[in-house]
Amino acid sequence: MGAEILPPLRDWLQRAVDAGASDLHLVSGYAPTIRLNGELIRLADSTVDELELEKSLLPLLTEEGRGQFEKEKNFDFAVQFDRGTAIQRFRANYFLSGSRLGACFRIIPSTIPDFEWANFPRELAARLGHFRDGLVLICGITGSGKTTTLAMIINLLIQEGGYRIITVEEPIEFLFPKKEDSVVTQREVGLDVRTFSDGLKYGLRQDPDVILVGEIRDRDTAQMALSAAETGHLVLTTMHTRDAKGAISRYADLFPQSVQPEIRAQLATGLRGVVSQHLLPSNVPGGKRELALEIMFNNAPNASAIRFAKLDSIDNNVVTGRAEGMMSLTESVKRLLHAGKISRDTAAFYAPEVESRPPSIKRPAIRPANRE
Repeated sequence: MGAEILPPLRDWLQRAVDAGASDLHLVSGYAPTIRLNGELIRLADSTVDELELEKSLLPLLTEEGRGQFEKEKNFDFAVQFDRGTAIQRFRANYFLSGSRLGACFRIIPSTIPDFEWANFPRELAARLGHFRDGLVLICGITGSGKTTTLAMIINLLIQEGGYRIITVEEPIEFLFPKKEDSVVTQREVGLDVRTFSDGLKYGLRQDPDVILVGEIRDRDTAQMALSAAETGHLVLTTMHTRDAKGAISRYADLFPQSVQPEIRAQLATGLRGVVSQHLLPSNVPGGKRELALEIMFNNAPNASAIRFAKLDSIDNNVVTGRAEGMMSLTESVKRLLHAGKISRDTAAFYAPEVESRPPSIKRPAIRPANRE
């Protein structure tokens, strides 16, 4: 983090936190805008200009960070301020649009959420965290709660005790608590280690039981994650895909076609499970979004489908694997619908098999924040 956060940026961030927003968007020519329960809401009627944004945003960058931003035109980092009762952290992404500076701040909860708040099954988290070794993928689009899920699983292991845990993140988001009988080191790409793959490579020399990798985004990281999973470590990581099939396909596609059969063979052996997350609009106006899951475990039929690139059969394997703890997205959406947590239109929009008639769901327009 660079300098202290000054007004008006501090005010915008504070209002985003107080509202319970997930993100704050600052783009030249637009009003400061938050995302709350999936909706975009303006914090003010007036727009911010390029100069105002530069005065607010640039002081947060260190000299090294500014140099990297000028070179890459994008920069991710963590920033925080003291609210008096707690330290509030944010994940910041700086970018250029039309050669003008913009930013998105992801609000990181001050404490790691519990499973009940997130509606993530505790028994599923325990199963994913207690694999002796192998690779676990948490998937979903941006903002679907992947990082939160990983944090809850790691926190569960820390509270149990007896684990040596290494995380490699860009940037570090949740800060894990210290517990006497667990040892956790959090390494930030760009500050503590050069790349995700380097963090994995050298992490293997630090006697880990569990390794958390913030994201699989390149070939080197994907290969190191597989190697770590094959050598007796549990590797938890994320990918930006919508479903289990997409995660496996994208993982293999990170490699040249000539070696993809070998990678699929490694995945068939080393992959333990894939959980795909979707946050659906609540049936309660303004309510917290509801979590829908696709859960795939790597049983014999799925391992065969991965090895021989018959990925279309995975959907059917998930449906028929209910007794093994698997669940299709359609089944998850049906449960939310029958519990009255989402509307029928929302169910049909995310899982067309639920309802034959076309959904009428529409994205809401950006609305101003409640001034009361």
